[in-house]
Order: sequence, then structure tokens, then C-alpha cells
Amino acid sequence: MDVSENPDGGWPTRAMPENQQERLAHIGWIVGFVDGEGCFSCSIYRNSKMALKWQVRPAFDVVQGESSRSVLEDLKDFFRCGKIYLNRRRDNHKEDLLRSNVYRFEDLRTKIVPFFKEYPLRTTKRDNFEKFAQIIELMEHRRHMTIPGIKEIAHITETMNHKKPSEVLRILRDHTPALF
Repeated sequence: MDVSENPDGGWPTRAMPENQQERLAHIGWIVGFVDGEGCFSCSIYRNSKMALKWQVRPAFDVVQGESSRSVLEDLKDFFRCGKIYLNRRRDNHKEDLLRSNVYRFEDLRTKIVPFFKEYPLRTTKRDNFEKFAQIIELMEHRRHMTIPGIKEIAHITETMNHKKPSEVLRILRDHTPALF
């Protein structure tokens, strides 16, 4: 078994079992693992280099203790995208954390979203994923390049994960676009 593309043009398969039942079990493990340990999120923050001074940054993350690095490497190899970052802990925990992160838009659009659409999550994380996929679709239509689009994306993000109010919406509430 090697690292190769699926013949049907799908996502990469690192060490994917050749037996159909084993392959489905492997995919089921990935879905279950992400259901428990993954996060679909979208940050919106000020960026003076952007035309509207705002940047929309969706991300897919999975966090594990440093001793479980191989699991994150397997995910990275399976999807053929993302990076793994070390998050040093300064509290009373003995183990640092690793975060597998995919934020490149093209990888999210062509690898992460199609995979989880075909193999849906089973917990409430599925709802977060559906909202995440909606944001990716809005970005495909370049809605993140307009103030109304950024507001639309901010409304979605404030209903994801911990449902905290969007600071972006508060700031943009009274925004009047400059006339060019």
C-alpha cells in the first residue's frame, strides 16, 4: 500500500486498505476521530493589507497530545494537506499539544469539504460542518470580498461551536462604505 490518488479522482489514500470493508472501516475511523477531536471554525479579523481591511479565514483543526503525533500525521497524509503545529503548555499538564491545521482555501474546498459531505459526521459537529461548508461556498462566490458578505459570514460563525456573539458584526453594524 502506498500513498496515491484514488483512481476515481477522489482524495488521496495513504495506506488505504485494498479490501472494501477495511477501507470503509478506515474512513469510518477518520470520521469518528474528527467527530470527537476535530473543529471546523472561521475567524474574521482586521487585516490592513486587505481591500476591505477584513480577512475571513476558515480552518479545520484537530488537536492531540504530543504523544499522539502519529495520528495527526496520518490525517495530514490522508488528506495530503495541512500542517502540524506545537502548542506549548504552560499549565500543570505534562504534555504539550499538537494541532493539525488546514486553512488553505483550496484544500478546504477540494479535499476537506467533499470528504465530509460524502462521509458525514454523526454528532452535533455535523451542524458546525454544514455551516462551515456554507462559508466555503460563500467564499467561492467571493462574498467575503464585500461588507454584506462578511456580515453574512459573521452571522453564520456566531452560531458555530460555542455560539459567541460576533465582534465583527458589532464593529460593522454602523459601517458606511467609503465612496470611491
